[in-house]
Amino acid sequence: MPVWNPWHGCKKISAGCQNCYVYRIDKKHGKNSMIVNKTAEFDLPVRQNKNLEYKLHSEKNDYVYTCFSSDFFLEEADKWRAEAWKMIKIRKDLNFFIITKRIHRFEKSLPDDWGIGYENVTIGCTVENQDRADFRLPLFLDCKIKNKVIICEPLLENVNLLPYLDSTINLVVVGGESGGDARICDYEWVLNIRNQCIDSCVSFNFRQTGTYFRKDDKIYTLDRKIHHIQARKANIDYKFK
Repeated sequence: MPVWNPWHGCKKISAGCQNCYVYRIDKKHGKNSMIVNKTAEFDLPVRQNKNLEYKLHSEKNDYVYTCFSSDFFLEEADKWRAEAWKMIKIRKDLNFFIITKRIHRFEKSLPDDWGIGYENVTIGCTVENQDRADFRLPLFLDCKIKNKVIICEPLLENVNLLPYLDSTINLVVVGGESGGDARICDYEWVLNIRNQCIDSCVSFNFRQTGTYFRKDDKIYTLDRKIHHIQARKANIDYKFK
């Protein structure tokens, strides 16, 4: 799974940030996650070896998971974003996947030739509860983006996405929260969103259970290693053709 983190560090802005994995990992290493810095990997997409071949590549057209140790649209990164967009444009052979809780800042530092979006960029808008869905998704629908994904992860409550599941949404991803302080994810919430996706002809992916997963009124405590495995075993993904 190719990963490109051009900058590191972030600031919490909503309920979904409460138990952020970046903060959790940084704490183990004595780092302050609120300090935002450009990383040593900033120019990774355009680095070349001695044969002038790009070092960053993906197999089978997989995503390059971009800025997963921060938020691509973080205010502190405004000064670096234009250069990052240039590298993304150069690497048209790669598909960059960017997840954000700051869709309200999407138009900051957009490239002049963005138009209706770059073909090789997918933007995932995170909505963890109804409040954030109702705030972020109307903005998301108005954004000029070719490939749009809604991310309900961590899913913190039952959420109604129906008003926002139009033909511009390619996929909805749902998942629980990881870590010892994780909040419960309920299987009924997951199934409800799945049904909304099927009714709206939008693809659905159950990504992970999270640490504390409630099903049939019983709460299961699951090791991090099997969060994705158990989600796959549920066999509830839906692909709209």
